[in-house]
Amino acid sequence: MARNIQSLERAAAMLRLLAGGERRLGLSEVASALGLAKGTAHGILRTLQAEGFVEQDPASGRYQLGAELLRLGNSYLDVHELRARALVWTDDLARSSGESVYVGVLHQQGVLIMHHVFRPDDSRQVLEVGAMQPLHSTALGKVLSAYDPVAHTEAVDSMREAFTTHTVTAPESFEGLLDVTRARGWGSDIEETWEGVASVAAPIHDRRRMPVGAVGVTGAVERVCKDGEVRPELVAAVRDCARAVSRDLGAGRF
Repeated sequence: MARNIQSLERAAAMLRLLAGGERRLGLSEVASALGLAKGTAHGILRTLQAEGFVEQDPASGRYQLGAELLRLGNSYLDVHELRARALVWTDDLARSSGESVYVGVLHQQGVLIMHHVFRPDDSRQVLEVGAMQPLHSTALGKVLSAYDPVAHTEAVDSMREAFTTHTVTAPESFEGLLDVTRARGWGSDIEETWEGVASVAAPIHDRRRMPVGAVGVTGAVERVCKDGEVRPELVAAVRDCARAVSRDLGAGRF
């Protein structure tokens, strides 16, 4: 069994200590509360301060939690709020479309599936919450890359693997796909990631009108597409769902 890293355990204990107090704490108080030598406690506090997790009051020299923890906390809450707001609308989309529904967010260099509604039939399916999908070849990823500058940079700068003969990997062609996605307000993936599978997705915006995720449906090509194109009724349903979730997040009308 792997052993825990002592310095990280001490840093975590220090953050919990600072979070639990109603006032700033001095070095001696932190060291005494955690049973650490002052030198050890000071080294950990300096590291946490350099990363923005702890702030030191210039006048008193006492420590408190830093703004970086607030930013990380807000990010965590944003993702969970997105899932909470999407629950009803994605269930409705799965019922109306008859297909699996996914909500994805940017994570590192891919799309993190943070919500998945099963296709409403009796087929055997695997829950894919927590799975990662590529940015460049999936409908969810294209939408994020088209609307989110950070996702765009990740997709453009990374190696775009050709998963099938339909995967678009050339830089100019890929940028052209993103232009089309922005122009029409939705993205698609017709056998670009998995043979026989197609998907369509649309962006979700928050109260600041910033792209915070994407919602889409995925299914067999013969169900999702007609004459080589995504069925218009599926496109409309996905876009309606994305707008509904965006409105619930405070984005207003799109």
